[in-house]
Amino acid sequence: MKIVCIGGGPSGLYFALLMKKLGAHHDITVVERNKPYDTFGWGVVFSDQTMGYMQQWDRESAAEVKQAFNHWDDIELHFKDRVISSGGHGFVGIGRKKLLNILQSRCEALGVKLLFEQDVDSDLDFPDADLIIASDGFNSRVRSRLPEIFQPDIVTRPNRYIWLGTRKLYDAFTFLFEKTEHGWLQAHIYKFDENTSTFIVECPEEVWRAHGLDTADQAESIAFCEKVFAANLQGEKLMTNARHLRGSAWLNFQRITCKNWSHFNGNSHVVLMGDAVHTAHFAIGSGTKLALEDAIELVRQFTQHGDTPDCIPEVLAHYQKLRAVDVIRLQNAAWNAMEWFEVCGERYCDQLEPEQFMYSMLTRSQRISHENLRLRDAGWLEGYERWFAGRTDIHDGRPPMFTPFSLRSITLKNRVVVSPMAQYQCVDGRAADYHLVHLGARAMGGAAMVMAEMTCTSPDARITPGCPGLWSDEQMQDWRRIVDWVHNQTDAKIALQIGHAGAKASTCVPWQGAGMDQPLPEGNWPLLAASAQPYLDKGPVPRAMDRADMDRVKADFVSATLRAAQAGFDWLELHCAHGYLLSGYISPLTNLRADEYGGTLTNRLRYPLEVFAAVRAAWPQHLPMSVRISAHDWVEGGITPADAVQIAQAFKAAGADMIDCSSGQVSPHQKPTYGRMYQTPFADRIRQEAHIATMAVGAISEADHVNSVIAAGRADLCAVARPHLANPAWTLTEAARIGYTGLDWPKSYVSGKPQLEAGFARERALLAQAQGAASEERAS
Repeated sequence: MKIVCIGGGPSGLYFALLMKKLGAHHDITVVERNKPYDTFGWGVVFSDQTMGYMQQWDRESAAEVKQAFNHWDDIELHFKDRVISSGGHGFVGIGRKKLLNILQSRCEALGVKLLFEQDVDSDLDFPDADLIIASDGFNSRVRSRLPEIFQPDIVTRPNRYIWLGTRKLYDAFTFLFEKTEHGWLQAHIYKFDENTSTFIVECPEEVWRAHGLDTADQAESIAFCEKVFAANLQGEKLMTNARHLRGSAWLNFQRITCKNWSHFNGNSHVVLMGDAVHTAHFAIGSGTKLALEDAIELVRQFTQHGDTPDCIPEVLAHYQKLRAVDVIRLQNAAWNAMEWFEVCGERYCDQLEPEQFMYSMLTRSQRISHENLRLRDAGWLEGYERWFAGRTDIHDGRPPMFTPFSLRSITLKNRVVVSPMAQYQCVDGRAADYHLVHLGARAMGGAAMVMAEMTCTSPDARITPGCPGLWSDEQMQDWRRIVDWVHNQTDAKIALQIGHAGAKASTCVPWQGAGMDQPLPEGNWPLLAASAQPYLDKGPVPRAMDRADMDRVKADFVSATLRAAQAGFDWLELHCAHGYLLSGYISPLTNLRADEYGGTLTNRLRYPLEVFAAVRAAWPQHLPMSVRISAHDWVEGGITPADAVQIAQAFKAAGADMIDCSSGQVSPHQKPTYGRMYQTPFADRIRQEAHIATMAVGAISEADHVNSVIAAGRADLCAVARPHLANPAWTLTEAARIGYTGLDWPKSYVSGKPQLEAGFARERALLAQAQGAASEERAS
């Protein structure tokens, strides 16, 4: 095959040498606009894993890289006059120029033609090529020529950064945080050769402008950075090698993804590679990793499917299908890390103590979890666990999820809550034996608190005929029976969530009739909502509430609250989420009112806050009260996470103790971005910016998830739903799984505790043995 690589970066060069190794008969040329053995940039970083791949695919170049690279395991934080270090992280740093020089030399040795100082405008410049690798960077001219084909999605991020270097040598991947009169700046630093370290300075746009850096030239910007980080630089200078750039050297990161990675231009197959097709933020040092692994995967596909011109279409199809999965996974992690650095000045720097700030920073990408930190540096993590537990006057260093938490007069034994989950098992709103067994079993399962499903304040407030209610004294007595059982037989607390279904009322039980959200075929009751707006596009239209309706519904909430107190519940939650009545007032998608209860967010909150105030006044002052909100409608024009902060602040001002941070279900047109712990960022943002305790919910399914959320300060409690349906003793099981033996079991079940703990201990020992063997094999 005749192959041309446009761009002599890591992906183009590494693909060229690997393909030449695969078949010496291939005619391969790399075309580069820079001079021979010349490049711009300081050091680049990639992982031990990538280095392992390079050793597998080309030992010669890997040996040279290994000889030239700087390897470190430690991450070091300098923050608020503290220095905190954690090890076991495994990075490789090498000068970009040195890396390219090694790959260039290896290409020449294998017979790859290198053409320098040639600017390429288009893939059409090489009509006789069978395959063109467009590795021409994030400003790719090849991609820009055919946007309708490649369909790039380019997002410019708000932070500003400048890529500098220094002769000061750092023995760890170092992060510096400094506060100025206009806000926080941070530096990402790593040594890449025996004389030089990369020094990237980053800050939000408003901080950058406030310091006048938008009008500063490069020399003035460097002098500013030297002043800000003078205490750490200790007289060393900062340097730039971007003097070829006009004006400011401060940049905005651009996240690039492409729907299509390849194209046949009539003569040649063209495939984008490296930054031309995807970028990943330097916050996890992944751009070079992506580029090298792109090259490896494409060559792997040629190895498997054949390296002749007629194989190219099949190879490229398999290449994108397989590679895109790994790329999106790493891009998502890089996005999380990038967002953390974009908001850390506003959200974490002032709020968190250095110990917790370090933990939050280490887990910023959500790829590194609590137990993964233990594998990397058990000593550091155990010290952190002791510090975290010590803040609750516990001194045994237990995992964060098993530390107590107190609000008002209630102390929860740990941070796990059984989330309210609709069961649809009531008749006439009465909770009977089913709920006694359902909630009782989960109260015995180790969670600190069980929360009953949304309990309706009136017959017409029910979602379905099977929903529970609290509009009568008989229902109150039913609940008292369950509450008393939980209190007498377990050490768990029990909470009640009250709500009104609004426009989503009078629907089928999910497994009956037409199914969930569908109107009852008969026996319907009238619907009330903020506006005459149906939940389903062709669903029944509710009646917009007038003042009399609002007064009656508010009174129903108060009556239910008084009965909840009589029943003995420990905690009350007001349901203002998921498109139900009060949520329907809050969201602009469902509130179309023209009076003082519609329009601005302040107006839309007016009635939910009226209800909350009345309920809070009726609920015993010594008991906590939380509010569940939809922090994101996942529909354009709906509630956003920024709105959610204002919503939380309003309920906090009204007396709420905690915000239960859910999302969605306000519109059937929602498009959520699912993933593990996908709603936790809402709890995190609200906790830090609204300064109120939060409960995280959504795809939290392992002790590792709970520990990571609680330890980082992203939430105060975790509500776990579906795992508790599969296993009522989920919390007891997860404690045994991670080796925590300090959680008390129900006295009648204690004999099963040692067996479960021993079984998981054996699993952990076998896993450690297998990991040790794999590590030795890699080392050899």
